[in-house]
Amino acid sequence: MLSVFRTFGFRSLIIGALVAVLGGCSALRIGYGTAPDLAYWWLDRYVDFNDSQTPRVREAIRQWFNWNRRTQLPDYAGLLARAQVEVLADTTPARVCEWQADALKRAHAAFDRIAPAAAEVMLTITPEQIKYLDQRYAKFNDEFRDDFLQPDPRKRADEAFKRTVDRAETLYGRLEDPQRARIAEGLARSPFDAEVWFAERRQRQLDMLQLLRKLAAEKPTREQALAALNGYVDRLEHSPREAYRRYNERLNEFNCAFGAGLQNVTTAAQRRTAADRLKGWEGDLRAIAAAPVKEGD
Repeated sequence: MLSVFRTFGFRSLIIGALVAVLGGCSALRIGYGTAPDLAYWWLDRYVDFNDSQTPRVREAIRQWFNWNRRTQLPDYAGLLARAQVEVLADTTPARVCEWQADALKRAHAAFDRIAPAAAEVMLTITPEQIKYLDQRYAKFNDEFRDDFLQPDPRKRADEAFKRTVDRAETLYGRLEDPQRARIAEGLARSPFDAEVWFAERRQRQLDMLQLLRKLAAEKPTREQALAALNGYVDRLEHSPREAYRRYNERLNEFNCAFGAGLQNVTTAAQRRTAADRLKGWEGDLRAIAAAPVKEGD
């Protein structure tokens, strides 16, 4: 899904949507069924597809979800089964990084699947749609500032703390006060810098706008468009800005240690809660994968 997914940030949509619906087993099953429509609407907010583009985009998304259900969900369920065992014991930063690498490898396969279709759609993007995308970037950047760049440092820290606790409690259930204090202390040491993240985000947006303008002007072949898209994705994975690459490496190292540290201070009851939730999500994925595909899906 290297194309549409990465092009307009669809990776964040899919991962974010799955995390959101993981709060309840039945919710995941319902959420997956509506995901193709949600994916289209999310992309349309950025691009404002025209009448000729809409059926192509919808069909590409439909085919991707069919492929994902048929070939990927059983594998994801297997990962959750492994996680149920590991979450009952202490872990290490290296093991957390290994889990991250496993997830990224599967994400790459998923993104690559839709790349050819996305490249074809990109060839049809008009100058008016590029202008629309630029305007949408500006709107979403304002929302980013509201969420992550609060002028008051205390407010910014409080919001980061709330986000982290919410994510942890999605897995472990209610955290105890000493665990919350540990999270606050860890976040105070984190190299995460929202200003740096925002600056990189804006550079990536400008890179995409430049790519789309070039495609619109030069009208390359599908193969050339796909190569250009792959080049863009490579720049997402490996920033051309050395300072950001060094920053990201430090942040990833910290996050692996932070995640391991949190796991290692959870109680036996919290670990059982996590295992139970992982088991429920595993069952959901297996049920979705086994369900017959409706005609037209």
